[in-house]
Amino acid sequence: MTASNPTPLTSDDDWWRSAVVYQVYVRSFADSNGDGVGDLRGVRERLPYLRDLGVDALWLTPFYTSPMVDGGYDVADYRDVDPMFGTLTDFDAMITDAHALGLRIIVDLVPNHTSSAHPWFTAALAAAPGSPERARYLFAEGRGVDGELPPNDWESIFGGPAWTRVPDGQWYLHLFDPAQPDLDWRHPEVRAEFEDVLRFWLDRGVDGFRIDVAHGMIKAEGLPDVGFSSMTTGRRQSELLGKGRLPYFDQDEVHEIYRAWRPILDSYPGGRMAVAEAWAETPQRLARYIGPDELHQAFSFDFLEATWSADSFRKVIDTALAEATIVGAPTTWVLSNHDKRRHVTRYGDGEVGLRRARAASLLMLALPGCAYLYQGEELGLPEVLDLPDELRQDPSFLRTGESRDGCRVPIPWSGELAPYGFGPEGSEPSWLPAPATWAALSVAAQSGVPGSTLELYRTALGIRHSHPALGPDAGEVNWLETTGPGVLAFRRAAGEAELTCVVNLSDAEVLIDGYGRPVAASAELTEQGAGHVLPVDAAAWFDRR
Repeated sequence: MTASNPTPLTSDDDWWRSAVVYQVYVRSFADSNGDGVGDLRGVRERLPYLRDLGVDALWLTPFYTSPMVDGGYDVADYRDVDPMFGTLTDFDAMITDAHALGLRIIVDLVPNHTSSAHPWFTAALAAAPGSPERARYLFAEGRGVDGELPPNDWESIFGGPAWTRVPDGQWYLHLFDPAQPDLDWRHPEVRAEFEDVLRFWLDRGVDGFRIDVAHGMIKAEGLPDVGFSSMTTGRRQSELLGKGRLPYFDQDEVHEIYRAWRPILDSYPGGRMAVAEAWAETPQRLARYIGPDELHQAFSFDFLEATWSADSFRKVIDTALAEATIVGAPTTWVLSNHDKRRHVTRYGDGEVGLRRARAASLLMLALPGCAYLYQGEELGLPEVLDLPDELRQDPSFLRTGESRDGCRVPIPWSGELAPYGFGPEGSEPSWLPAPATWAALSVAAQSGVPGSTLELYRTALGIRHSHPALGPDAGEVNWLETTGPGVLAFRRAAGEAELTCVVNLSDAEVLIDGYGRPVAASAELTEQGAGHVLPVDAAAWFDRR
């Protein structure tokens, strides 16, 4: 194979330490051919928008060959592009253009499970129990008189048993949908296969990988029962882990995999990196995924789950920064993603939710480390809660009634009517319908409009890149005394340059004085004497040099 762009974007091996990464849910980003589904050409056409927004890298959700049972997280071919999204030629052209614009590309890797349509699994179903083909997956005999009961009490993250029985009587494990059979990562062929997959995409020029279910590939020997008396289906993984380490998550042996991957990443120039989507029982165990001999980053979901209070944010930030110091790696901040309800809605929806979401974004972007943005958050998009049931495609919806489709509705680009420029004029409706209220939230409607959420993000990202106190060599967070318990304020400095971030999470406006001149604010500030009045649910940055 000839790689399209085997050289790195720059020689900055540490670019990921302070990068702003924009998550592109490919299916919902931009549709180039008018079929109602986003694709790689659509991403390529919108790259200038992302450059102008001010992000450093894109994280692309899976675009591989897939039956799309779980939005592409059921992969049938790890080395090709699904026709829904285009071709490998489209991918090569996209990454070439991205690098030319100064944007790096991170791709999703799904190693815990394959699609049931993957050639390995179809061969396993056609083979007999105990065959080499079945050894790549986790097949087991059932319990009960005739093996009619699942091998253990494990439940799927999507609800229901984590086991499905095949006609010859054996059962196979799937921690997610039955169409996503789990691989046996103790099998040498599995490990060799994914090491080759890494090299395939690194040769094509990708700058990094987001590792899906990075904590799940190794299951405890003997597949023991969980033993929880009443596990609620669909419950968050973190809640389950809080009861103790699960036999299918965060097993010590999983770190052997990443210690084998790190030399592969390091053998390519330009700072190729990997970030783990990992859940662990304690912050200390999560930190084990990060280090010079394992992965570069692991998502910190505590920030996303912080409640709207000064105490909650302060505790999460302090804990994350302390952990980052221990492992010598930057914290990764995130407010929304393709699996979670958008933070506008989590913070109260409507005007209140939007005010708080804008303030939280300024808080996040002022912190040291790497920030991950989810597409559309720069437009202030809320969760779409009233999608017709017949249009929902999240496999967990059918099993639990819980759906992630509301955060995956295609983003609005322009126009007064859906699908708001998502595809060419006269194209098919988007695969999930956008609300009528989104006309006012489109890129075109917000571009150049002072005070819009889009312009707030553009301003904040521009300052983050240009202000010394927010750069990679800036100092850490220095908390300041504030006017009340509901107000957070911290300063970061680099030489003579200082930037102070103030967030008002109280129920009354506050007077801010002595921090310098305001350079960004999530809500309009009012001058009062030598200071400024910061409204409720608002944040502002102050510059002093």
